[in-house]
Amino acid sequence: MELPNAVALVTGANRGFGRHLTVQLLERGAKVYAAARDPRTVDVPGAVPLALDVTDPASVAAAAAAASDVTLLVNNAGIAGGESLIGGDLDGIRRDMETNYFGPLLLTRAFAPVVAANGGGAVLNVLSVLSWLHPGPAGSYSAAKAAAWALTNASRELLAPSGIAVTGLHVGYMDTDMAAGIPDDRKVDPAVVAGLALDAVARGDAEVLGDELSRQVRAGLHQ
Repeated sequence: MELPNAVALVTGANRGFGRHLTVQLLERGAKVYAAARDPRTVDVPGAVPLALDVTDPASVAAAAAAASDVTLLVNNAGIAGGESLIGGDLDGIRRDMETNYFGPLLLTRAFAPVVAANGGGAVLNVLSVLSWLHPGPAGSYSAAKAAAWALTNASRELLAPSGIAVTGLHVGYMDTDMAAGIPDDRKVDPAVVAGLALDAVARGDAEVLGDELSRQVRAGLHQ
């Protein structure tokens, strides 16, 4: 799709990777709704702050009504609770699933008709290398991201007839608050990953691998 003519909604746009996506979309000429639970935390000049709780169906419906000109949905908002599936806190496991899977599901269901009515466009889902790799201590996060990968692939097939392309971004650790406890040499620059992801959306790619770790793990799946 042509990003200079796009109208994007970015979830979790007030910080971290979502903020980088918002800035770069604006630089490419797009209009951007910067969605966050508290829109007062959005500080990107030129963005349109929008209140949104991705786990709340009423909030999602209100956002779809307010941003009725959207042609690009970016499902970025997420949490990294990382509960063990065996013995971990069940409420924490549900929070991971509600935010990282049901959130993108609700947003996709709400905005697919909006994007289709505006002539088609795209969805970008921010996934993880842990969509494929499932270490025990991060079981709840991995399960939610694996489910989001399934959503990405299934919705790509279902939305194609409406002129909506679906891109999945897989990446390991980025240098954001979410990965604050990870050594710097294991993290990649989120600005670089944002550029790769938006280039992929512009080309209509089904998948983009944001770092060497995701490329290695993806290659391992083929083997």
